[in-house]
Amino acid sequence: MTDEIDFTMMYVTHDAFRRDLVRLEAAVVDGRAATREVRAGWDNFTDQLHVHHTVEDEWLWPRLTERVKDRPDALALLADMEAEHGRLDPLLEEFGGALEANAADLAARVETLTAVLDQHLEHEENEALPLIQEVMTPADWKEFGRAMARRQGVKGAAAYVPWIIDGISRDDRRRFLANLPAPVRAINRLAWTPKYRRRRLWNPTESGRLAPKAA
Repeated sequence: MTDEIDFTMMYVTHDAFRRDLVRLEAAVVDGRAATREVRAGWDNFTDQLHVHHTVEDEWLWPRLTERVKDRPDALALLADMEAEHGRLDPLLEEFGGALEANAADLAARVETLTAVLDQHLEHEENEALPLIQEVMTPADWKEFGRAMARRQGVKGAAAYVPWIIDGISRDDRRRFLANLPAPVRAINRLAWTPKYRRRRLWNPTESGRLAPKAA
């Protein structure tokens, strides 16, 4: 295959999941787990992860399965991807309940959740993305992006775009925004990011982190 798939959107999304768990851990250590901002950050994190994994399970893995149906090693990898999603679901539900109760073992729970999610994201990046690069085309990948956009809808995009650029590096921010239509970049700058800032997810201004920059 001569044309390579641009995985920018996947990588920046994975990085945002990792960043949120770092912020969650900091909030637990600082004794801020019961605050409204931390609860809002957690709700947003789980919403984003649910959308991301749902579209992978319903759109991406089935299409990959069709492409590799005669390759047992690839089929085993895709089965692992689905199993790892399944392992995360109860951990997320259990942690949500523990967070609501401000349980004493939140720090240990964050550590477990982070380890499981990191293992999955690394597995996907190191093995599933190369498989996608091998058997899918850039046009296929754009269709996956459209499936994700349909699942998000306008309301979901209004949360997703500023969430991604919250704390992102300048180069990654530039690459991410380059994937968006100009009208989306404009509405994000004028409406979505200001609204996101006002929510103060994870209360970053009080933990020494920068508030998100406008796009």
